[in-house]
Formats: sequence, structure tokens, C-alpha cells
Amino acid sequence: MGKRQPEGPPPAPAVQRIRLRYTKRGRLRFTSHRDFQRAFERALRRAEVPMAYSAGFTPHPKVSYANAAPTGTGSEAEYLEIALTRHRDPGTLRELLDESLPDGLDIVDAVEARTPGLADRLTASVWELRLDRVEPEDAARAVEAFLAADAVEVERRTKNGMRAFDARGAVASLDVLPPQADGPSTGRCAILRLVVRHVTPAVRPDDVLSGLRAVADLAPPVPAAVTRLAQGLFDEESGTVTDPLAVDREAVPAASATAAGTASPR
Repeated sequence: MGKRQPEGPPPAPAVQRIRLRYTKRGRLRFTSHRDFQRAFERALRRAEVPMAYSAGFTPHPKVSYANAAPTGTGSEAEYLEIALTRHRDPGTLRELLDESLPDGLDIVDAVEARTPGLADRLTASVWELRLDRVEPEDAARAVEAFLAADAVEVERRTKNGMRAFDARGAVASLDVLPPQADGPSTGRCAILRLVVRHVTPAVRPDDVLSGLRAVADLAPPVPAAVTRLAQGLFDEESGTVTDPLAVDREAVPAASATAAGTASPR
């Protein structure tokens, strides 16, 4: 007997790719990546997005997720890419999808994909770590000790058991920010700004907190509030993380200029 084939016509080909930036805010920072996937696929159906689907017996919409933040952390900079069977305006699509998602899971940017390799442009993240009931001076001493160390070994439980690795090498910068007069807390609070390179194994904000505890016995009495502020290409010279969608935006006028240059004169 021959190999069984799915019935019906093959799925329509993708003619456009859209890249989206979305957030995880407030209580929805506790949404797992799988929960977000389900919510996003429902939003695609509600917004009647002309999605491209995979072939086979269980077709699924062609959505590529890139480097999702850990459950329990907030984020202003999560990215994904969708493939469409018909062309859509990215701005209009963003509005429709945003309306179809719950508050806190917000689609804040959309561009047409005109260059390859979105995941390859996510090489670092900027994080904010809010340590309530910690004196900024104590945090500053711990940060100084962490940065002065050649390596800071920490342990994390994985599906294969405990794993030890260096949390220092991936950290490009770690600073204590000045107190925020308009912050939500009126008590003691240290706010850290962390820039960490995406390496293997991945170094997470909680690994850096474990490192601060290891080198300086800094142990916040309450869990830290962690938010990813940005992710993208890391510029070694400036120490900044750049917008990964900027290349696609910049390609739009270039493409238009090329088309105009090749147009026949009237």
C-alpha cells in the first residue's frame, strides 16, 4: 500500500510575511508561551486574517515565534512573524489583532518582512529588575562585586536536573538606576538595568539575581518584578540594543526608489 496522503487541495501559498511586536503587561506577564499561542491563534480567527497553513493531516497557521520571555516576566518587546495568503496593510492588521487580544497582550508594532533572519537579529535583551524593599546602596555594592568577578557560577534546575553555568560572561552591562520619584512604590526600592547577550545556555534575569546573591549575599525579601524593555541586535561599540524591525522599515523606501528608478519615463 502506498503512503496515505491528505485529502483535498494543497494549502494556498504564502505571498506576504508580517512581523509583529507584542507586549506582556500586568497580570498577563504570568501567561505561559503556550497560553499566548492559543490566544493569538484565536485572535487570528476573530480578525479574519488570511493565514497561510502548513501541509499535512493537521494543518496549522504559519506563525514563527522568536525568543519568548520566561513565564512571570513582563515584556515590551516580544516578536513573531506570520505568513499570509493575501496581502494586508501591516498597520490595519496590527489594529485588528490588537482589538482581538485581551488587554495586556498588546500588538504594538507591525512591519512587512522585507529581509530574512528576524531571529538572527535578536542577539541581546534589555531588562529592568525592580527589587522592592532593597536599598539602592546595597544593590550598588552587589552589582560592583558581580561586575568585578571574572565568572559567577550559578545553578538552575532543568528537565535533566541541576545545571551549573557562568552568569557573568553574558552580561554586557548592569547598572543601578536613580530612584524614581513617580514609581509605584513609596518604600525602599532598587531598580537595576541589565543588558544580557543571548548565549547558550541562556542567561536569564533570575540567573543574574542568583549571581548577585552568590557574590554579595543580596537576597531581595520579595520576588523581583522583571520586565524586558527591548531585544534586538547588540552593538558592541555603543553597548546598545537596536530595533530588530528597523531594517524592514528602511527597506520600504529603498524598494520604492528602485521601482521608481526602473520605471519608464512618460
